[in-house]
Amino acid sequence: MSGTSNITRRTLLAGVVGAAGTIVAGRLARAAETDGYGDLLARYVVASSDGINRVDYAAWQATPADRQALSAFIETEARRDPARMPPAERFAYWTNLYNALTLAVVLDAYPVRSIRDIKSKGRLLDPKSLFGPWRTKLVTVAGRRMSLDDIEHGALRAEFGDPRIHYAVNCASLGCPNLLVRPWQAATLDADLEAAARAYVNHPRGVTVVGAGRLKVSSLYKWYDEDFGGSDAGIVTHFRRYAAPPLAEELDRPVRIVDDGYDWSLNDAARSS
Repeated sequence: MSGTSNITRRTLLAGVVGAAGTIVAGRLARAAETDGYGDLLARYVVASSDGINRVDYAAWQATPADRQALSAFIETEARRDPARMPPAERFAYWTNLYNALTLAVVLDAYPVRSIRDIKSKGRLLDPKSLFGPWRTKLVTVAGRRMSLDDIEHGALRAEFGDPRIHYAVNCASLGCPNLLVRPWQAATLDADLEAAARAYVNHPRGVTVVGAGRLKVSSLYKWYDEDFGGSDAGIVTHFRRYAAPPLAEELDRPVRIVDDGYDWSLNDAARSS
């Protein structure tokens, strides 16, 4: 947000009193914490005509101040204690931290054709045997060193058990659900998760009808089938919840999943069609 908005926010925070004021102050303070990150997303995340959000990594990498701003956001978030947050705020916190770390990892390695070209690193890891950076310990939160896998599987999936997590965390790939152009916020969390689910399910990289009663789906649904009901039937039930025409009409009849795939190409605005 602009400097004027920040000044207004500080003025409001200074002026509120009483219980109601404390609630308002807390909400404004939490919003302020993500303002700088939101500015970065608005500047560098590009909505493309094909429905896939891409990132202008080249421009971001070439702007030291904005790379430092991303690092500063991560450092600030790492000093917070998610255990003290309400559940919706905690969900948004972990998701924003995961996505910001992913952006930082890609920017550090850029140019790369895929995030899988960035190897995990660590004392107990063999970088040659691992693809992707997901096991590298990147941040310390509440005294615990954490990797991207730790955040996604040990924090988000372990606590929330919500399949919509997969529409919120972004792996910097064309096959992944979109990186939002703004931070996740507790106040709009459920509505934003529902919108993200609908957007992905109704996009060809989520679900494609390849013939009568035959579906090709994102490999995401196969990798994490336990989060989507534990079977192809459960995955299709999930699709029916979010499908819009024309997919909804196809799902009104018996269907089966016959194939899956995933595009690991970097979601790079420089390679946008």
